[in-house]
Amino acid sequence: MKQIHSFDELKKAVGTEGKSFLLLYKSSGSEQNNCALKAVESAAANVEKANVLTADVSTVRDIHPQYGITSVPSLLEFENGEMKKVVKGCSEESFYQNLFEGGTFHSAAAGDDEKPQKNVVVYSTPTCTYCNAIKSYFKENNIRFRDIDVSRDQKAAEEMVKRSGQQGVPQTLINGQVVVGFDRPRINALLGIR
Repeated sequence: MKQIHSFDELKKAVGTEGKSFLLLYKSSGSEQNNCALKAVESAAANVEKANVLTADVSTVRDIHPQYGITSVPSLLEFENGEMKKVVKGCSEESFYQNLFEGGTFHSAAAGDDEKPQKNVVVYSTPTCTYCNAIKSYFKENNIRFRDIDVSRDQKAAEEMVKRSGQQGVPQTLINGQVVVGFDRPRINALLGIR
C-alpha cells in the first residue's frame, strides 16, 4: 500500500492499465475514517497483486475535487487509468479484500440527485435460488451492493456465521444490520424501498 501526496502522483501510480484503488480518508477524522483505513490496510496486506493507494485529505487537497468526492472515507476504483466506482463509508476487511481480488461489485447508475446509499453486502452461494432473487431485486431497485460468495470465501463465511449465528444464505448486511433470508419487508424498510 502506498501513500499518495498529490493528484499528479496519483495519475502516475494508477497508470493506464489494470485496476487500482485509492482510499481517501481524513487522519484526524471520525471513527468511520479510522475504520476504513484499518480495514483497507488489512485487506491490502492479504492480497498480493492489488495496487492499493491512500491519500489523507487533510494534507492532500487536489485529488477529491477532481472526482467530485465530498465525503470521506471514500474508496475509488480505477480501471485503465479511469475512475469507475466509488464506495463510501467503512466496510469490513472481507468486503475490501473481495473487491481487491476482483470480486463482484454491483453499482447502480448514478444520478445528479443521488443521495448517499447505505452499505449493502449480500452473502450468497451460486446455487441458492433466494440469493439470486435478492440480487435481482436489488438490481431492479437500483441498489448498489457487494456480493460475497461464501462457498469460495471461508473467512467471509465464518464472519457471516459469527455475526448472525446462522449458516443459511442469503444474508444481507445493511449498514451493519443483518437480514437473514429474503425478508422483503425488512429490506424495504432498511433501504427505503417503496
